[in-house]
Amino acid sequence: MKQIIQDLKSGETILEEVPVPQVRSGHILIRTHRSLVSLGTERMLVNFGKAGYISKARQQPEKVKQVLQKVKSDGLKPTVEAVMRKLNDPLPLGYCNAGEVVAVGKGVSDFKVGDRVISNGHHAEVVCVPKNLAAKIPDEVSYEEASFTVIGAIALQGVRLLDPTFGETIVVTGLGLIGLMAAQLLMANGCEVIGLDFDPQKVALAKSWGVNAIAVTDTTNPVALVENLTGGAGADGVLITASTKSDEVISQAAQMSRKRGRIVLVGVIGLNIQRSDFYEKELSFQVSCSYGPGRYDEEYETKGNDYPMPYVRWTEKRNFEAVLNAVAKGRLDVKGLISEEIELDDYGNIYNNIDKAKGIAYVLKYPATARQENTNVLVTDKQFEGKKGVLGVIGAGNFTKAMILPTLKKLNADIKYIASARGLSGTTTAKKYGIANSTTNYSDILSDNEVDAVLITTRHNQHATQVVEALQAGKHVFVEKPLAINRTELAEIVAAWQQQNSMLTVGFNRRFSPFIQDAKKQLGNDNTPINVIATMNAGFIPADHWVQDMETGGGRIIGEACHLIDLMTFLTGSLVDSVVANAFGTNFEENTDNVSILLRYRNGSQGVINYFPNGNKAYSKERVEVYSQNRTMIIDNFRQSKYYGFKGSGMKKSQDKGHYEQFRRFVESVKSGGGATIPFEEVINTTEASIAAVESLTTGGWVKI
Repeated sequence: MKQIIQDLKSGETILEEVPVPQVRSGHILIRTHRSLVSLGTERMLVNFGKAGYISKARQQPEKVKQVLQKVKSDGLKPTVEAVMRKLNDPLPLGYCNAGEVVAVGKGVSDFKVGDRVISNGHHAEVVCVPKNLAAKIPDEVSYEEASFTVIGAIALQGVRLLDPTFGETIVVTGLGLIGLMAAQLLMANGCEVIGLDFDPQKVALAKSWGVNAIAVTDTTNPVALVENLTGGAGADGVLITASTKSDEVISQAAQMSRKRGRIVLVGVIGLNIQRSDFYEKELSFQVSCSYGPGRYDEEYETKGNDYPMPYVRWTEKRNFEAVLNAVAKGRLDVKGLISEEIELDDYGNIYNNIDKAKGIAYVLKYPATARQENTNVLVTDKQFEGKKGVLGVIGAGNFTKAMILPTLKKLNADIKYIASARGLSGTTTAKKYGIANSTTNYSDILSDNEVDAVLITTRHNQHATQVVEALQAGKHVFVEKPLAINRTELAEIVAAWQQQNSMLTVGFNRRFSPFIQDAKKQLGNDNTPINVIATMNAGFIPADHWVQDMETGGGRIIGEACHLIDLMTFLTGSLVDSVVANAFGTNFEENTDNVSILLRYRNGSQGVINYFPNGNKAYSKERVEVYSQNRTMIIDNFRQSKYYGFKGSGMKKSQDKGHYEQFRRFVESVKSGGGATIPFEEVINTTEASIAAVESLTTGGWVKI
């Protein structure tokens, strides 16, 4: 299928061939008939892509601060590589989609195949969207009209926050697409609407609907205009839908408001607010968030948990439905907003000259007959027949692109497939790394006899199922940590492995770092008990991040602290016998990420893991201390080590957490039919220990492994 993307590095807008997404649980699959080009938002993204590096940095000063901080902690080279990878990720354009449901995911009951629907899907021939981000189109509404729904919901949410009452005077600053729709909605609420814009065409259109629209110029005094039109009283409310870096708009909005007036910002403007402008009139100011309640809420959008109507009357989905109803009843005219309808293949007519586009709204038309809807796209024509060690990668997330694929490229690994949920990320990644196929159906990988091994890098809750399926397909498996997020999943993996003759390993890369390898050599293999203390200055992650969700990510202890458990297992040469954990503070839940863990090993060794999110980013992220027979070693952030009482004084080099050596051994083992890179019993023991640590937090005592 075809999809419009923005290349942030080159600035080019591209109609890319990508595989059709698979319908997922809680989602619907939509074949697009029309999509609306949001000129304001998309012009900003296109111009950002075309801008040079310095200009990009100026537009995102907060990102620059993050980059500088990363240079301090990780060094210049890794930071530059991370920035360039980010710029290599294309942006999918569009968020106003109208089409027909072609598949329904598990748990979806309010949609069926054949339904006409709108969604916030991208400019793509087929999109997969959560059920709460879609709504049915009434019979009276055409696909062209329906494509305005999401933009209309943005306008409607701004109006709702303004809370207008019948007879009030409301100023709409900026008569772009959102402003024009907001003006109509305000009139439908019985308001007197004053519209301000520099574009005479938009002003004329607003006037045709009954808006008191004024074409302002550089010499116009908007404040005086509003005061004259309101008899000196000022506006009851101001809805700002303009886009400008200037602080003048917010200042004017305050000055043209009556005492205790309301100002709501929907657009993007400078916000250097003068206290006196707001203080004297006791003005209220609020920023509107997109389509309405539920936006950016993982529980609502991704998991499909609706807010009860008696408590949250208007959610983003219900706002969609309200806009569609207004169009169906003739209360909201969107046909008059259409400047031109353009065939998808002619997308360049808009995007190549988007700065000069004078229209209000452009609608993209999609082929009446769908193109061949393949879930697999051939990106690079390669032959794999007779080769050993052919790989398939499931997952095209940040870590895959940042670490795994660059490392495999250095090793000249043969990769036949990369699978991604939506197809775009996998396709662009396949192009960059010379991977033969991009697919949205990882079963293509499992059923291909030429593929010897599968690398699984998806979200944590998907690992166990995909590991079991890959083992049952007779593939060798490498899975990024964690192997499983609960005991049930772990038991299923063990059962599947016992029935196959395949290698299974987990991405516990720390043990392969040259610093850890040398430390182990210094310690020897005499099974003498040692003490190991590992501290991870993990950094803060919000509680609503998917990693913190126990069902999706398993929490940070299972999801990341497992690295340190495996490292200790390697250094001690023993398996964990029992675990106890204690959390920071007095009130904590199982998914807390501020924890100290004590590990008792079978050979008498003991380990202490301090996993803290509340440290300073300038300090090393990881620090390992080993105490053994009057000797001490310290490994600082895998950049240097110091030995006291051992032979030599340690080592210092560029940060190396062992990824290259880990994959070198894995690829070599797959090709030669060698043994596992990490003993299976250690992989299982480490996973059990991480799960036990979380259990200990709730039981308050030691948990036997």
